[in-house]
Amino acid sequence: MAKVIVIGGGLGGLPTAYELRHLLPKEHQVTLICDRPQFTFIPGLIRVALNLNELENIQLDLVKLTKQYGIKLILGKVTTFDPETKQITVDEKQIVDYDYVAIATGASFAFDAVPGLGPEGGYTHSVCSPNHALEARTAWLKFLENPGHLVVGAMAGVSCFGPAYEFLLMAEWELRRRGLRDKISITFVTPEPYLGHLGLDGLSNSKELTETLLRKRGIEVATNAEIISVDAKTIALADGRKVPFEYAMILPAFRGVNFINKVPGLGNEKGFIPVLPTYEHPQYSFVYALGVSVALPETKQDCGLGLPKTGQMTEAMGLAVTHNIGVSLGAIADNLKTPTLEAICFADFGDTGIIYVAAPVLPDAATGERRYAYALQGRWVNWAKAAFEKYFLLKMKLGWGLPWFEILALRILFGLSLLKNYDSLVKN
Repeated sequence: MAKVIVIGGGLGGLPTAYELRHLLPKEHQVTLICDRPQFTFIPGLIRVALNLNELENIQLDLVKLTKQYGIKLILGKVTTFDPETKQITVDEKQIVDYDYVAIATGASFAFDAVPGLGPEGGYTHSVCSPNHALEARTAWLKFLENPGHLVVGAMAGVSCFGPAYEFLLMAEWELRRRGLRDKISITFVTPEPYLGHLGLDGLSNSKELTETLLRKRGIEVATNAEIISVDAKTIALADGRKVPFEYAMILPAFRGVNFINKVPGLGNEKGFIPVLPTYEHPQYSFVYALGVSVALPETKQDCGLGLPKTGQMTEAMGLAVTHNIGVSLGAIADNLKTPTLEAICFADFGDTGIIYVAAPVLPDAATGERRYAYALQGRWVNWAKAAFEKYFLLKMKLGWGLPWFEILALRILFGLSLLKNYDSLVKN
């Protein structure tokens, strides 16, 4: 019997645990370690922060789900991780042995890299966690009573800009609905070299659509902007500009979680985990990683942009990890797989939306080209995103990871594939 551990119960961890449980014979044990008793659909936190939805509507009970689908659940925080002894310590007291582990922790937030940034001891808000979203909502409701300058943006090193654009344009839409827009100036501060770059570059129509939308909404923009400090009323940029605010939502850069940093060679200098194309660690073949915890190449820009790791990319990584663990255990006889990293992002902007597609996210190393990359705008994007949120929560309730019909739909509707064979790696 093999003991397979998944660390993290979010958008990557829970579907991966489901896939492992479906794929592996019952004699193998699948355990999920998570520091929270709820699964949260993180993309839905933007609407929670803007008081457009309740947190409980995007959360599910992990205790109930794991029990229902034959997954052992350990609630607690991983405090030490020892790949030499194959042991994990939870909450500094519980020792858990493993044969294989998939790290799907997400990331920690680098608020401390900028003085005054963040909701914990700083002056800005975030939508990166349930607690942050609730704090942001409380402050938002107070802001609506006494409106002023609104600033939305991202610090240098951010890898996923979608939530910043969504919060910005959804907030602007909500202010118009409330008849408050004329009383409020809005500024978008981003390290991107141009609007719609998203850490990717080369998305057809993205720049034009995004710039036109912000211009029509009367939003001031600061691109190539590096936030260096924040006080109670002002955001200071590296070029000397100061941006006033009464309410600010600034996305932080990510870094790896603490236990990764404690293990020499497990992560890189930022705490992200290097992986082979099979998403196993180069040094520890029984350690796999997926999602935000994975080290991907960064684009070279003045302010330093990370490469985005979308939820759909994370699920594909989890599917590859599951498949390759199954091959290693002899549960299936097949080629090893690697994720294609072809990505789709639905961005809800209130009364319109934009879909961003990059196939793949990483351009071909030889040609520097993608198969295709584009952006499309329309109200249908809002409906598609709302439908996807309901679908994702439903499939988590039903114990599905990435069902065949979802994979087929991505291929038919958007031409996206999730996995491909990786034949050049030979396992001993």
